[in-house]
Amino acid sequence: MRPGDADVLEYGEVPEPTPGPGELLVSVIASGVNFIDTYRRSGIYASEFPHIPGAEAMGTVVALGQGVEDIAVGQRVAWVDVLRSYAQLTVVPSARAVVIPDDVDDTSAAALPLQGITAHYLAVSTYPVQRGDTILVHAAAGGVGLLLTELAVSRGARVIGTVSTAAKEALAREAGADDVIRYDSFDDLDRELPEAVRALTGGRGVDAVYDGVGRTTFEASLASLRPRGVLALFGAASGQVPPFDLQRLIGLGSLYVTRPTIGHYIADRDELTWRAREVFEAAASGILTARVGGLYPLEDAAVAHRDLESRRTTAKVLLVPPGSPLSS
Repeated sequence: MRPGDADVLEYGEVPEPTPGPGELLVSVIASGVNFIDTYRRSGIYASEFPHIPGAEAMGTVVALGQGVEDIAVGQRVAWVDVLRSYAQLTVVPSARAVVIPDDVDDTSAAALPLQGITAHYLAVSTYPVQRGDTILVHAAAGGVGLLLTELAVSRGARVIGTVSTAAKEALAREAGADDVIRYDSFDDLDRELPEAVRALTGGRGVDAVYDGVGRTTFEASLASLRPRGVLALFGAASGQVPPFDLQRLIGLGSLYVTRPTIGHYIADRDELTWRAREVFEAAASGILTARVGGLYPLEDAAVAHRDLESRRTTAKVLLVPPGSPLSS
């Protein structure tokens, strides 16, 4: 594999990995497909080539490396931010693996880790959503958008979501969005989207914008905020935001802009297990819903990447290797 578009992805065999000290050998049940995988594949994020893509999956432990004591063979585990996850068998550091509770099924366990933890750190830590807040969630029918909407609603916020189709509007409303804006109907997104947001907020603007779209929504996101509001730019589905003059933030209302990434919000095992526990508990209690919008055979990873990048997907996209319980 070399940097490039989805066509550079090749399905093939490599030697079976062996767990070293402190590692687990896991039989993968499903691997998550995320935009960060496309950034690494295309070379936007620096990566060594060739490599096995993927940074999120769940499966069953089949062997332990020396010194692993808190996880047993046969347990189901999930992980995020661990490379080489598009595979049938992979090695995972035990410190980065989370044991999946028995009351969480395989599909939910596969669909929730990365996007659920992302929604958690955004709503709980990046801009802690408070009761009475009004927030704007871009791509509200996407995997993170749906979970973030549900989590924010559970914390007492009013959610305005943006989507591009009627079907996605229905999904966003199902997740609890109070208002949904169809930005596909705008001729001038930078002007018309903030106008629509301010019409819904009595001219005030929103307390926070959660923007995983990037280039095409960035200016509209800034213009939709109240004074001293927060823009959390957590992705770039439409492309990277160009260099920005920070002096502009004064005239826009002394705004805050942050570019978070999940690795800094699961910096140690305690933080990882705390966030994962709260996500799984929220799913078990019905606050969060694990939605799978696409289930692809592992050999069709290139198709999954194309569908994700062209915005043909909703909710979570999963790759299923041969022999997985989810492949039948």
